[in-house]
Amino acid sequence: MSINDISHRFKLSRLGLWRGFQRRSIKAFALLFSLGLSLSFAIAACSPTPETANSTPAQTLRIGYQKSSTALNLLKSKGDLEKRLAPQNVSVEWNEFAAGPQMLEALNVGSIDFAYTGETPPVFAQAAGAPLVYVAYEPLGGAAEAILVRKDSPIQRVADLKGKKVALNRGSNVHYLLVRALESAGLQYSDIEPAFLPPGDARPAFEQGSVDAWVIWDPFQAAAETAMGARILVDGQGLVENRGFFLTTQNFSQQQPQLLQTLLEELQTVSEWAKNNPQNVARFLEAELGIALPALELAEKRRGYGVLPLSDEVVAGQQKIADTFLSLGLIPQPIAVKSAVAKP
Repeated sequence: MSINDISHRFKLSRLGLWRGFQRRSIKAFALLFSLGLSLSFAIAACSPTPETANSTPAQTLRIGYQKSSTALNLLKSKGDLEKRLAPQNVSVEWNEFAAGPQMLEALNVGSIDFAYTGETPPVFAQAAGAPLVYVAYEPLGGAAEAILVRKDSPIQRVADLKGKKVALNRGSNVHYLLVRALESAGLQYSDIEPAFLPPGDARPAFEQGSVDAWVIWDPFQAAAETAMGARILVDGQGLVENRGFFLTTQNFSQQQPQLLQTLLEELQTVSEWAKNNPQNVARFLEAELGIALPALELAEKRRGYGVLPLSDEVVAGQQKIADTFLSLGLIPQPIAVKSAVAKP
């Protein structure tokens, strides 16, 4: 092979390498350009436009509720509160809890702004130093909570509970019912063995006989009556008032009085609707709670509705609960319920 042939082949080889380099460079540039363009689109999508910036809620109202807290559950479903607050640039966040004590713990740590519980959770929370404030109450009524026994139980009266294991949700409204029922039968709280269980755990324990009695509220009470024939040993009538309470924090009540008032007005509206439409409420709760319609219809017949201001009588009733729990060693220090009532 001549020198000219070698030189010619070298030129061709070098030309091929250059063209390959050109092709690879173009592909790399195209890839980098594509990635850069995608990144630009992503950044643009995440960056608020003037329209979206203006529509972003300036404030969020965080509400705690239980599925069994009917008024709040209905308000959540209807969406009327969201519609009313939208022009004020306020959104609503709903947070579900298993029971009142857990909800008030969330209120205490600042996870929610508004809560609804039975009578006793606020007493325990205030005794623990929570900065809660009572803003209104709901007159549920004594028939909406009871001490249940199985239909074949030999227990016939409250006095028969002596030495027996009784399930209840610690710190809930039925805690006070149990204390009052035992007192009325000449027993002390120490005469029974409390088994602190939330409703979801108490029901199977009750059915299987792991506990002798169950202190519970509607609609779980009505579900046990209709589904398994549970028998009411005693309900709260004549023993307790069984009120529900709407609560917030001291800071929220002072800083957002108008927002709080709007919420209470919407709750009153939905409560009036529920009071006048028990069958519709029962059908709504059937889907929400997974409880059979007959149980919910029974529960609706014996409960009260309303969003009422706290009177001296209501405050005195809460104080009596607090004093009773203090005497039993259930709370660590005395409290003045009046100091936790929102100023009108």
